[in-house]
Amino acid sequence: MIVFKTFLKVLNKSKMPIILYTVILVFFGAFNMQTSENSTNFVASKPDILIINKDKEEGITKNLIEYIKENSNIKEIENNEQAIDDALFYREVNYIIYIPENYRQKFLNGENPEIEIKSTGDYQSSFAEMMLQRYIQIANIYKENIEDEDELINKINETLSKQTEIQITSKLDTNNLAKASFYYNFANYSILAGCVYVICLILSSFKEEKIAKRTIISSMNFRKYNLQLLLSNSLFAIILWIFYIALSFILVGDIMFTIHGLMYIINSLIFTICALTISFLIGNLVRNKNAINGIINVVALGSSFLCGAFVPLEWLPDTVIKIAHILPSYYYISSNEMISDLEVINFETIKPVLTNMGIILIFAIGFTIITNIVSRHKRKIG
Repeated sequence: MIVFKTFLKVLNKSKMPIILYTVILVFFGAFNMQTSENSTNFVASKPDILIINKDKEEGITKNLIEYIKENSNIKEIENNEQAIDDALFYREVNYIIYIPENYRQKFLNGENPEIEIKSTGDYQSSFAEMMLQRYIQIANIYKENIEDEDELINKINETLSKQTEIQITSKLDTNNLAKASFYYNFANYSILAGCVYVICLILSSFKEEKIAKRTIISSMNFRKYNLQLLLSNSLFAIILWIFYIALSFILVGDIMFTIHGLMYIINSLIFTICALTISFLIGNLVRNKNAINGIINVVALGSSFLCGAFVPLEWLPDTVIKIAHILPSYYYISSNEMISDLEVINFETIKPVLTNMGIILIFAIGFTIITNIVSRHKRKIG
């Protein structure tokens, strides 16, 4: 109780910077959650295409142009190469199709005339390329067996009009699960940074000369002292965790009331326990309050970048991911990604998530043991 009362006095003394820093982290997490909504959804769009037709617009040539018009946005640009190149450079068009003279006649004669193109090289130009190639390939296949142009055009249009029927069998709310994963992934930084800042600030106060000497000469066992101090600091960690959980119900929505939401909450609680032990270890190693901000950048910001809190894991190089395996943040974020993909929840499907949670707890136990060793060593030196 003496340690806990001292902890509360120190916490009360430093309450203003602690409240300010915590509010900033919570606000930053909420802001990133809101701004991410525009980047998590894919919206299909038609490419902007310019057609330079040097052939007569009739027959197969006319049909090709009509097909392209139906599946793209046709742009009108001044018919000179300088204006065309400028339009391509400034992304006014994604794809330019040059239909050569006598294209229709050469195609019907089986000469396979070449259509020249220019493109921006982006994903929309790739879509335009696939669209053009699809038409030409289908037309060439039917041309081998059909000589009548009208019949040929009808067959081409009939084939192009066929669409693959897609049935969505998954019942997952993928949009909200993606939002939840992003939110809880970012919480890796916020929880870790908040714990490191506050706990290091509090522990540095316990290391002030008067308090440190009283602790050393007291009859209290160092393990008991560390345990009480750890439990006292856990009070702040749990309050910070509750803040983020409450905020997730507001920002993420109804998905937090499902079994997926419960798993996100449990996973974040286990990581908060680990973040607490990391902070407690750092607090026992560092005495200088001015060094706390630098430590946050190294520990919280560094692990967040390496483990996928800011950049999705699938975008990170293999070397970075291998390095990330030595950090508890990797297993926390990896579990979040697994949870978002779970359609059926049973022991077999959540086994990898439970394994990751177990690894995080092992990290927490390891940090606690190292803290006790460091604390005992420092007492002997003192």
